[in-house]
Amino acid sequence: CGTNWGWFAYDPGTNLVYYGSGNPAPWNETMRPGDNKWTMTIWGRDLDTGQAKFGYQKTPHDEWDFAGINFMMLSEQKDKDGKERKLLTHPDRNGIVYTLDRTDGTLISADKIDDTVNVFKKVDIKTGLPVRDPEYGTRMDHLGKDICPSAMGYHNQGLDSYDPTKELFFLGVNHICMDWEPFMLP
Repeated sequence: CGTNWGWFAYDPGTNLVYYGSGNPAPWNETMRPGDNKWTMTIWGRDLDTGQAKFGYQKTPHDEWDFAGINFMMLSEQKDKDGKERKLLTHPDRNGIVYTLDRTDGTLISADKIDDTVNVFKKVDIKTGLPVRDPEYGTRMDHLGKDICPSAMGYHNQGLDSYDPTKELFFLGVNHICMDWEPFMLP
């Protein structure tokens, strides 16, 4: 499991606490096969029992050190049908802004912060899985150039806010890309 070293949010109406788990280790992705469950995951846990109500893994097998612990913004907004919903919005270091129904963890949207995000082509809303672009991977046999975002992430640990009157989110972003050259040490 990835550790939590970031922000928590609490909804007294659902009695759930929300937080993100960090990245897997070591950074060398070839040394740890699989999805590395439950790293890079948005969690909703019952405050009284500690029981997980849901977990949504944003970046299975994170190979860029995106450490998904960023701020969890809670809001209530109307969906496309005009129904009021309790939402959790999480701008992640991986360059994607995720919105989930915070009562059950259903993925509502997953959109790139901007068009320069290239590690993922998109997030498949039906499966919740990111569609990777292998050109921007960090595997041992590949020199990755202009990988966006960098390990710093497009959104790091800064605090965010939501203005319910204007129905707008405010967050700071980094616009930093990187090259990645893996090599073996004796």
